[in-house]
Amino acid sequence: MPNILIIDDERSIRNVLKDILANEGFTVEEATDGEEGLQKFQSGNFDVILCDIKMPRIDGIEFLQKVMATGTEVPVIMISGHGNIETAVDAVKKGAFDYIAKPPDLNRLLITIRNALDKTVLVKETKILKRKVSRVQEMIGESEAIRKIKDTIAKVAPTEARVLVTGENGSGKELVARWLHEKSNRANGPIIEVNCAAIPGELIESELFGHEKGSFTSAVKQRIGKFEQANGGTLFLDEIGDMSLSAQAKVLRALQEGKITRVGGEKEISVDVRVIAATNKDLLTEVAEKNFRMDLYHRLSVILVHVPSLNDRRTDIPLLVDKFLADIAAEYGQAVKSIDKKAMEALQQHNWTGNIRELRNVVERLIILSGKSIGMEDVRNYVLPI
Repeated sequence: MPNILIIDDERSIRNVLKDILANEGFTVEEATDGEEGLQKFQSGNFDVILCDIKMPRIDGIEFLQKVMATGTEVPVIMISGHGNIETAVDAVKKGAFDYIAKPPDLNRLLITIRNALDKTVLVKETKILKRKVSRVQEMIGESEAIRKIKDTIAKVAPTEARVLVTGENGSGKELVARWLHEKSNRANGPIIEVNCAAIPGELIESELFGHEKGSFTSAVKQRIGKFEQANGGTLFLDEIGDMSLSAQAKVLRALQEGKITRVGGEKEISVDVRVIAATNKDLLTEVAEKNFRMDLYHRLSVILVHVPSLNDRRTDIPLLVDKFLADIAAEYGQAVKSIDKKAMEALQQHNWTGNIRELRNVVERLIILSGKSIGMEDVRNYVLPI
């Protein structure tokens, strides 16, 4: 139920407004002047504020300025019996949602409040969507290996050094790359990801460098490659150990010269990109077997970060499970389920071949299939046989 704060030094006005709004289903709180209103605003949670302009101690305009200075998104509707057009314009310029003259017209007042509430909902939804789109997941863990990775990120991220992230599939290499970008001087730029293992060898060069129209049979229009898309930001080359030798040579040139050429093109295009690469392979072994260029390896591995497998950081499993229980419950709109000690110990002893990705899937399965809480029997039934 929307909560509305009425600030007015006239008791009769407060009573009338309170009765009207209460009949419309709103929860209403009152303040007798701007100073009391400011105290209630700071300690409460309001969806809309109705504020008189002429009041003792702190008047309405001063209250409005103090509220706006907090960065709040709560709409403030100014009301006054002594106002004019100039007063209304001044209030709106200072951040008021709207201005209503006394005595307020009932329909106008309710419509304005409804519009203010709609704005509040839109602002909240926009913030949630932005967090979903741009949020970098927290790096969960207190093991020595994770503390070392966090320390390395803190030192390396603000530099332009290239980083090679190694580790098993599902261990969190992408998260390391995203944190390196998030804490870098390029954080306001894009981070563009390329999964080198998922792109056919004959298309990887077009994906990375783009192509000109007509450069090959299916090139019906010009395409901008990932290097250009990442200009001013970070290019994350995931599973770079699967990249073809031909593409490796072009990536090496791009790193050396800061320039690329689109497939089928002749013009050199300057790019300002920080490259972070990741692999689940031993690249030195790949070099020995002539599957990977030694010179590219040295270009990419200025800083080496190894992400341990989940089996090598079992002490972090309870923290990860708690995090997944909360996140998945929020996604499903359910209460967070508890997990008993024996079930947690069983999860710690399990062989996690799929690492963190597998653990999250298992937690989701337990949430769906278990009762009000997760016990050892649930782990036996839904985890151990698999």
